[in-house]
Amino acid sequence: MWNEDPIVVTGLGAVSPLGVGVETNWARLMAGQSGIVINDRFDTSDYACKIAGLVPPKSRDPNGFDPLDFMSHKDVRKSDLFIHYAIGATAEALQQAGWQPEGEEERSRTAVIIATGVGGFPAITQAVDTVRERGPSRLSPFTVPSFLPNLAAGQVSIRWGFTGPLGCPVTACAASAQAIGDGMRLILTGEADVAVCGGTDACVDPVSIGGFGAARALSTAYNNAPERASRPFDRDHDGFVLSEGAATVVIERLSHALKRGAVPLAVLAGYGTSADAYHVTAGRPDGAGAMTAMRNALRMARVEPGQIDYVNAHSTSTPVGDAAEIAALRTIFSDRGKDLAVSSTKSSTGHLLGAAGALEAVYSIKALQTGVVPAGLNIDAPVEAADVFDLVPNAPKEKRLDSVLSNAFGFGGVNASVVFRRVA
Repeated sequence: MWNEDPIVVTGLGAVSPLGVGVETNWARLMAGQSGIVINDRFDTSDYACKIAGLVPPKSRDPNGFDPLDFMSHKDVRKSDLFIHYAIGATAEALQQAGWQPEGEEERSRTAVIIATGVGGFPAITQAVDTVRERGPSRLSPFTVPSFLPNLAAGQVSIRWGFTGPLGCPVTACAASAQAIGDGMRLILTGEADVAVCGGTDACVDPVSIGGFGAARALSTAYNNAPERASRPFDRDHDGFVLSEGAATVVIERLSHALKRGAVPLAVLAGYGTSADAYHVTAGRPDGAGAMTAMRNALRMARVEPGQIDYVNAHSTSTPVGDAAEIAALRTIFSDRGKDLAVSSTKSSTGHLLGAAGALEAVYSIKALQTGVVPAGLNIDAPVEAADVFDLVPNAPKEKRLDSVLSNAFGFGGVNASVVFRRVA
């Protein structure tokens, strides 16, 4: 039975608006810090939304990001930012896992599944500008490889020489949770011994901000107080904050980890996914599709709803999306009340699109390890339907955690949920 030799997480990596590195991210999350800032990536004078969750550069923050810490100058020039972030997060995860195989057999048994919601969108828009203003002859030969969604996974496999299965879910904001699930399945079917899974997105760009703004999906009420803009489950939520970053997890069988001396950080116990088949941008109001994904994850994990101690909710701070997820949670956890902690770490980071599920998986694993539930920031007047649970308002809370559920839902009606358990 697979659960007698469970799949465990042995490495974590993160690049987010809270900084570079899992420990930096966790310390700032616990301190109640926000990575949401005034958007200075481009001139926002004509935009209703003037804020974003930007990965801090190392020039401004000693724990910020510099792609040259992970890549050569030549490789940086050939690739878009979402690839840079993926390389950075993966380097940390592989170092913690201690997985740098030199033999061809081990490399061929290593899968790489790095998801994205959009890929190199800024490279695409810049290429359009180049063609329009200077002509197609001025395009770089690396234009297409810089923006293809699967090139984050491709560059990771090339960088470390992994020749096993290679994949890239491009399923909007559920993408990196599905990447973790895909990696899990590859191990369960025997196609891989180790899977490097995660997600990356970096599309804080005039077109993406403009497009989401046209859909009235972005927060615009807190341009002068960006740290207050992301407020899942608060009655004054008015939209999500577009953010960027990457996160990677390394998974393998427990027996494989122990044989090579790796330290298991958590058990990846269950995964579930589903489709709403309802609407392009909105989930079912009753959360039916989300419920299916959560129930499938719980079933695979052999965990009853009463055994889940914490839910890291997908909730992005949009009134419609938050309401649908709460409806689903209230149905599945109908008898739990305040003993179930439910928070959304997007209140600190904003919404990383395709990277969100992997980053929130990292935070969920850290919660399991430390016995501390991350706070839901900016909850001043909780939504009544959500207030049946412990929303962990505005300050983290110590709590024994044995099993946690992390959700990720996306446009097109795609839903994904993962369950992590404490290592026995």
